[in-house]
Amino acid sequence: MLASPRPEPRLAALRRLRNPSSGEVIDQALVLWFPAPGSFTGEDVAELHVHGGRAVVQAVLSAIGDVPECRPAEAGEFARRAFENGKLDLTMAEGLADLIDAETEAQRKQALRQAEGALADLYDGWRDSLLEALALVEAAIDFSDEGDVGTTTFERAVPIVRDLETSIAHHLADGHRGEILREGFQVVLAGPPNVGKSSLLNALARRDAAIVSEEAGTTRDVIEVRLDLEGLPVIISDTAGIREATDVVEREGIRRTVARTRDADLVLWLMDATAPEPHLPPDLADMADRTLWVTNKADLRTGGWPKTLPDDMLVVSALTGQGIDKLTRRIAAIARERIAPGEHPGLTLERHRLNLTECHQALVAFREGSPWQLELRAEDLRIAANALGRLTGRIDPEHVLDQIFGRFCIGK
Repeated sequence: MLASPRPEPRLAALRRLRNPSSGEVIDQALVLWFPAPGSFTGEDVAELHVHGGRAVVQAVLSAIGDVPECRPAEAGEFARRAFENGKLDLTMAEGLADLIDAETEAQRKQALRQAEGALADLYDGWRDSLLEALALVEAAIDFSDEGDVGTTTFERAVPIVRDLETSIAHHLADGHRGEILREGFQVVLAGPPNVGKSSLLNALARRDAAIVSEEAGTTRDVIEVRLDLEGLPVIISDTAGIREATDVVEREGIRRTVARTRDADLVLWLMDATAPEPHLPPDLADMADRTLWVTNKADLRTGGWPKTLPDDMLVVSALTGQGIDKLTRRIAAIARERIAPGEHPGLTLERHRLNLTECHQALVAFREGSPWQLELRAEDLRIAANALGRLTGRIDPEHVLDQIFGRFCIGK
């Protein structure tokens, strides 16, 4: 065998690894044994902690390949097996994937919280309440000939559904905090041509990410840089200057600028310090509540500032670095207010939002529907349960039967 004798469960043992075919010693390694179900996947698992040289690793993999029924794992297979064996639900598996991809401290914390089951615990609690309500309604149907049993059990289901509807509605109304944190807080540099947007992007990125030229209209396409601002993921986009375009290519660049700006979480509207004009174009007039006014080229300004400028305007110079740190702190503060992890776990994927929205709509249909149409009200709750089940990956009608026969002692 490769690493015999087998060590005691969960105790690291020093073993010589031998090629099963030739008996040749490959390496001296630490070997651990995790018998089912006490492993990550819920199956029997062995771990080999070998020296990291390429030749050692290749020799060990080659020796394992000679063991019958052994093959390399496919992408995501360990997490897939953990899910199939009930060790993870879908939200925990998604959190694990996000943890692997996390680029900032805030992303790491959110992903770890989800991987450890914060969303799973929340949704499982809702699922238990939903199954309880469904069991009550099913009982009202099955035992409608037992005097007032049907009416009583249905009335007991109503407040459960009402509380659940309120909780899910509150969860959905989170301003997309979790999704933005996962994908990155989108900041767009916008403004007229030649106000120094590309220079400011380079100053914020602390590298030459964009081409800088005194010629207006140099930027034609959107350029992005990803920043870690105080642990928060922030994506800064440099866009084409907004003006009356002179050619087809520039018009397309301006169209992309407007589209990207409308999707932004924050707009940095840049003005030239020598002639600041605090006016958004008509296409972006409704973005004022998401706009931070920034005046660039402060090193060229002489004299005071016009009284028409916004009180919260920031003054910077991409050339000298004046005000850049203050601007960075301001962006981070706005991002933190919008997306920093809160006390309760947030939605992180559109899949979560779609399934929860469907669940909530079914609960609303139950509450607004006629209580005399019990079969339809039960169907509302089944739709809600299926939507919640798709969210976690747990859909099992047997749980409803367990609730019915485990909670009621009607005698039939």
